Amino acid sequence: MTRICFQYLLLSLALSIYVEPLNAQWNRFRGPLGNGVTNGQVPLTWSESANVTWKVSVPGRGHSSPVIDRNKIWLTTAITIPLTEQEKTERLSMLKDSKSLDLVGSVSLRALAFDLGSGKLMHDVEIYKLQDPEPIHLTNTYASPTPVVLDDRVYVHFGTYGAACLDANDGKVLWRFSDLKINHQNGPGSSPIVWNELLITHYDGTDEQFIAALRLKDGTLAWRTDRSGEMNATPDLQKAYGTPAIVQTETGVELISPAADWVYAYNPQDGSELWKAKYGKLGFSTVPCPVVGHGMVFICTSFMQSRLLAVKPGGKGDVTESHIAWTSDSNISQKPSLALHRGELYVLGDAGIVTCLDAITGNEIWRHRIGGKYAASPIVSGDRIYFFSQEGKTTVIQAGREYIELAVNELETGFNASPAAADKALILRSDAHLYRIEQQ
Repeated sequence: MTRICFQYLLLSLALSIYVEPLNAQWNRFRGPLGNGVTNGQVPLTWSESANVTWKVSVPGRGHSSPVIDRNKIWLTTAITIPLTEQEKTERLSMLKDSKSLDLVGSVSLRALAFDLGSGKLMHDVEIYKLQDPEPIHLTNTYASPTPVVLDDRVYVHFGTYGAACLDANDGKVLWRFSDLKINHQNGPGSSPIVWNELLITHYDGTDEQFIAALRLKDGTLAWRTDRSGEMNATPDLQKAYGTPAIVQTETGVELISPAADWVYAYNPQDGSELWKAKYGKLGFSTVPCPVVGHGMVFICTSFMQSRLLAVKPGGKGDVTESHIAWTSDSNISQKPSLALHRGELYVLGDAGIVTCLDAITGNEIWRHRIGGKYAASPIVSGDRIYFFSQEGKTTVIQAGREYIELAVNELETGFNASPAAADKALILRSDAHLYRIEQQ
């Protein structure tokens, strides 16, 4: 047993997240480590009348999560001009699954910056103006991918509609790129990440599926790699909306990239494929961001019934049979990402059931229904796990091998965007407002 534990410890140390230090600001989706872990201890309780430093309205609609650059909070939004009811009815009648889709006449895709201290709107910059954009799912927006801030630059991405770089000091647009086009079917959803001098993001549509990198300095295309795995024959089942992760292994840096039916690893420098693993069942519209720890990468496959895979990186070619350590099919989240704390993995089902799994074995430790519907990813602050519902409820539990509920907090509107943290403050984007929550 001692030898096994020692070997396991070496493997855990060999695999690490290749990102900025933990004390970096919340500069990307799920924070500097990409796993929702905060640097400071955020408040336990709040309400509309307690522990709210400020609350401001956010124009338009967007599910992008807030990111923080020193004294500014950045996010994206979409200002839409609707069609007439007759125009909408006529256009939707020509689409499949039209009951779940929405159409608008035009949309302005914008980047917003708010003052971290006061909540004052500091920049409101139009990035793209679109006429007759493709339909989106009723639960999605045209501004769902989360920006990245780094070295006085803000990088925004709107999927098929394009990317852009802004000066974080004055909001000036430095470059735009809109040459890569796919059919999202339900609108954009994949958030970009930055590695070295590259902006990397997914393009998994119903027509084409690939991953690409843009050069930070000018937005030109550095590389593009098509997905190589055999796909489901139905185009609707080939799309995905995931966010990649970068990990450092004992054999080198790997870009972990969940797509439909397969999870891939690439060399982030040139986009060459290193390995891939098949989900083993239908998996598409993949949303959750990979979580890294204990010598494994944890992947949720999303739809139809989500599966959780614990995959050991460092392989070559098709590693489906050799590198999947364990799988679980029990109430796995389709939209919220996972939370990892020490040896426990917290899985939040979209319908409000939290399952705690042993991260090493995949065995279930406990399960509890907290209620509500969920799309936002949880955060880990100290020994607490925070879950944010679409109804505006936040359930806080004690991390550990039994369910201990610490608090339930409620705000007026719900959460589709994931939270951010600034030291001991929470920055929450609800469907209508932006909040700064901290102990008063």
